[in-house]
This record gives sequence, structure tokens and C-alpha cells, in this order.
Amino acid sequence: MAKKQIILTGDRPTGCLHIGHYVGSLRSRVELQNKGGYDDMYVFIADAQALTDNTDNPEKVRQNLIEVALDYLSVGLDPEKVTFFIQSQIPQLTELTFYFMNMVTVERLQRNPTVKSEMVARGYKSGLGDTENDNRPGMPVGFFTYPISQAADIALFKSTIVPVGGDQKPMLEQATEIVRRFNSIYGPVLVEPEILLPSNAASLRLPGTDGKAKMSKSLGNCIYLSEDPASVHKKIMSMYTDPLHVNVSDPGHVEGNTVFTYLDAFCRPEHFERYWSDFSSLDELKEAYMKGGIGDVKCKKFLEKILEEILVPIREKRAAYEKDIPEVYNILSKGTKKARQRGEETMEEVRRAMKIDYFEDKALISEQAERFAARHQG
Repeated sequence: MAKKQIILTGDRPTGCLHIGHYVGSLRSRVELQNKGGYDDMYVFIADAQALTDNTDNPEKVRQNLIEVALDYLSVGLDPEKVTFFIQSQIPQLTELTFYFMNMVTVERLQRNPTVKSEMVARGYKSGLGDTENDNRPGMPVGFFTYPISQAADIALFKSTIVPVGGDQKPMLEQATEIVRRFNSIYGPVLVEPEILLPSNAASLRLPGTDGKAKMSKSLGNCIYLSEDPASVHKKIMSMYTDPLHVNVSDPGHVEGNTVFTYLDAFCRPEHFERYWSDFSSLDELKEAYMKGGIGDVKCKKFLEKILEEILVPIREKRAAYEKDIPEVYNILSKGTKKARQRGEETMEEVRRAMKIDYFEDKALISEQAERFAARHQG
């Protein structure tokens, strides 16, 4: 029998989703959904993982949860084709995470590049070799074990395809290691996932509008999917370009130029037909820019038109869903119920494989009864 094709992906509700999320994962999710050919597709909101470094501010997670749900719906994810669920409402995920903790060493988690980079970004102590006068906060255990939790998310639904941004590749590699180790010990119960990265290299990790490596709400360098046109215009016009391109006649550099990185991620040939007929392709525009004679403002205005073409229908769809918030929660509730049932099916297999299904194992009960009966007869 052919293996079921199951897609799973999700996001932490730490803020509204931005265009980096869109090119990194959301766009491919919608494409997969519309393409079909899969048995199930799950898209979840990882609120439990968001609480690992927001435990003192649950209201932030609570408020952002609905924002992320609206972003999902507004980009075109369809509740008729996709199962939406909330991570914290699936108790089987917590159970599987606990069992998976025995499959990973502390040293392996410390080597995970994503964990290391996130630790630095949040200013956490490493826990190793820190001096007593180090005033940085310690890293919560829940945050440290985030890769294990993510592995449980994937494994519980026997996901075969996981569309993510480039920064999540180490997490998927570790999830595969955990699943492989579980199966080697207990038998082929779980499924090894395949990572699906954006085909466009620029989409793997879109930089902030200021040219910094990562978009961050605190840095104010994100363009959100729900952002109004005036705000989008302001951010694009203030984008980092080429500091050596002082005059229009100066030769420009596209390497490290945020505007061109964004064009690499979003621009298609038909955009030139619609918005800049002087050129037929992005390669032509780049060549002209590097020779000199093309102003940064013109490039920014071109990018703005492309982004607005994408954002206008997203804003319109979002506005429609915002008029019926109870229905959005209903969509989440129905999907969560389905996910919980599916998760329990997997956990029944897991418990059976791990030999901890004590009350369901009638053979065990009978065997023990006979053993002790024989003891008393003797």
C-alpha cells in the first residue's frame, strides 16, 4: 500500500506574519494545497512553543493567535482543504515530546544551529562556561528542547512533507534523527519527514528592510501581510540599498542590496510588462543598475507595485474574515478536534510499540494472571 502523503507546517504566534513568512513558507503551503495529491494537510499555531520564551506574558500569545489565524486564511489557506489546529490543545503532543526527550542528548541539542542562533538573539546564557557575574538570563528548558517539541509535532501526524524556511532546516534534520532512533528501538511506527524548502534562494531567509539578516518586530524592519499601504510605502522607501550608489549615474551593486534581494524573491517577468516595460527581466534591470543610470527610488517604486499586487487581495480577504471572528475560532476548534483524534490514533501505536499500553494489552494481563496463579499453586 502506498504511503500516505501528509503535509504539516506551522508558526509561533509571537506577532503578525510578514512577507518573509510568505515567501519562506506560506506561499508554498497555498501552492501545495491547490495542487492537491495529498491525503491530509495540517497547518497549526504553535502557541505552546511560543510560551517557552513568553511564559510571563501569555496575553501576548493569546492575542497573536487570532492574528496568525487571520493571516493563514487571508493568504488563501482554505479550511475546506486544510486542517487548522492549536498546538496546546493537543495533549498527545506533550506526551510524545516527553518520550522523545529520551532520544536526544543535551550535547546534540546544544549543537543545533537554530537553537544556538536563537539563544544568541535572545541573550540567553549557554549554561556552559558562563561566569558567575554573567547577568544574562538563563535559557528556559522548554525553549532549549524546542527541536524535540517540533519533532513531536511532525511525528504525531506522520508527516511526510514539511514546508519551511531555510532557517528551520537544522530542526527538520534533528526531527528525522529522532524519528529514526525511535523506529530503530521500537519498530517502524513513525514516518521520516522530507523537508520542502523554497525553490527561490532569496526566499530561504529574507532580510529585514534595513538589510539586517533577520526580520524582527523589535527592530521594526518587517513588512507585515496585514500592513496598510502607507506604512508599506514608508518602509520600502527607507530600504537599505547600496551606500556607494550616491548619484543615479554611479554604478550600483546588487549584492547585499535589500531592494534587489526582495525583487529576487517576488519579481516575475510579467511584472515588467505591467510596471516597467523598459526591461523584460530582472537580469536586464540588474545589468543596467550595475552600469549606472538607474535610481534607487525607481527600483523601490517598482518593488512597491509588485508587493502591493500581492498584498491587496490578502488585505481584502483578511478584512472579510475580521467581520466574523467567532467563525475563525470555530474553524480552529473544528480542526483541533480532528487533529486530536488523529493524534490519539498515532499515540495508541506509540504506546503499544513502547509496551506502555498496560490496560489495553489483554495478553499481558492474562500472562501476569497466569504467572501469579502458578506461583500460588506452587
